[in-house]
Amino acid sequence: MDTCKRCFILSSAFLIIFFENLGTNVFGFNGNEQIETMVEEVLDHSPHFSTRQGIYDMEDVEDDDWQMVETKGNQFVVNDQPFYVNGFNTYWLMAFAADQSTRVKVSELFQQASSVGLTVCRTWAFNDGQWRALQKSPSVYDEEVFKALDFVVSEAKKYKIRLILSLVNNWDAYGGKAQYVKWGKAAGLNLTTDDEFFSHSTLRSYYKAHVKAVLNRVNAFTNITYKDDPTIFAWELMNEPRCTSDPSGDTLQSWIAEMAVYVKSLDAKHLVEIGLEGFYGPSAPARAQFNPNSYATQVGTDFIRNHQALGVDFASVHIYADSWISQTISDAHLQFTTSWMEAHIEDAEKYLGMPVIFSEFGVSAKDPGYNSSFRDALISTVYKTLLNSTKKGGSGAGSLLWQLFPDGTDYMDDGYAIVLAKSPSTTNLISLHSTRLAIFNSMCSWKCRWGCKKKNAFETILYHDDL
Repeated sequence: MDTCKRCFILSSAFLIIFFENLGTNVFGFNGNEQIETMVEEVLDHSPHFSTRQGIYDMEDVEDDDWQMVETKGNQFVVNDQPFYVNGFNTYWLMAFAADQSTRVKVSELFQQASSVGLTVCRTWAFNDGQWRALQKSPSVYDEEVFKALDFVVSEAKKYKIRLILSLVNNWDAYGGKAQYVKWGKAAGLNLTTDDEFFSHSTLRSYYKAHVKAVLNRVNAFTNITYKDDPTIFAWELMNEPRCTSDPSGDTLQSWIAEMAVYVKSLDAKHLVEIGLEGFYGPSAPARAQFNPNSYATQVGTDFIRNHQALGVDFASVHIYADSWISQTISDAHLQFTTSWMEAHIEDAEKYLGMPVIFSEFGVSAKDPGYNSSFRDALISTVYKTLLNSTKKGGSGAGSLLWQLFPDGTDYMDDGYAIVLAKSPSTTNLISLHSTRLAIFNSMCSWKCRWGCKKKNAFETILYHDDL
């Protein structure tokens, strides 16, 4: 279909969804069911959408459209088109792919995620010195586990899901910085704390070697080098880095500055992010009021300063009110979520000039007072806050649920797992948000000149405050 015609259809669908939010009688219809029917009919007439197979019909997405994600100001773009993200985390994909008996779960997950329009998955590209390790010792790899990661990347592409690959853990799970320190001690280094991962030159060299091995890996299934593969959305330096031994933030800042530039020296095509939780530090004392607690200022991270390092392309923030505020569920969690997000979106716009992704958020079913309605309320709060930014062209560029599970993997559940088949109300929320973002991503104003004479009137409706 002609690009302009597609834009017209998508814009029409957007208006339908827009009017749904007004809560009024629209075109003679009342109620969500009629609106949803109208949306389905509009989307079914577009070759890029299908309600029979979910938000996206994978067969209709051309390989020519499968290009690198880039940044343009404070937004993500693909082929110079907007790319707002609705995504998820599933950290254990490589481990499951390494076992033939569980590999099918990787395929099931991507199929289910794509059926509700999720477009980005964040997962681990590390397993250091542990059971079924990728890196058994510094620069020594298990080829079968590397092939498992190859499978994850190739399978993601099959379902048109892009990957954020994290390169090491701050925590002990899957090895982390503690394993690098163990390797250093085994090599005779005099190390006293795990935070020396950030400062000792030998441990830095171990990390760089791992980065180089992953980026230069040639996928056994696709024969594409990782650093050339558009399936990879971005490289993440570390999952939730903290350096509590240096609350000034200087040690971690030095590590970020060195590693971001190093990644870019190997791969200038892909985006780079740090993996931070988003805590404010000494460089922005006025913003400390937004931190969830006083301890957050003492963990050695500094949201604004860290993201000003050369080579960092977009900001990352996590949201865990149930870990940071109180474990017992309350409306205070929702209030914190909104203020936390709005503060970081504002900073990304004013001080960083880059997109921000809320790359982990969720609530645990193990929390006192938990119920699925509260989880839906939290997800809705995140999505609404992002849409308020999106409609203004702001830095709120997307979010990644923690975390999505296929059926039959309950034994891996940390309390945060979302199984779509068992969560119909949550599934509907995710699917609707995907639809909204897909329409934004296909807006005419970037590439198509259709309807230019009516552009101002259209934008007046599009960015109405009641969205």
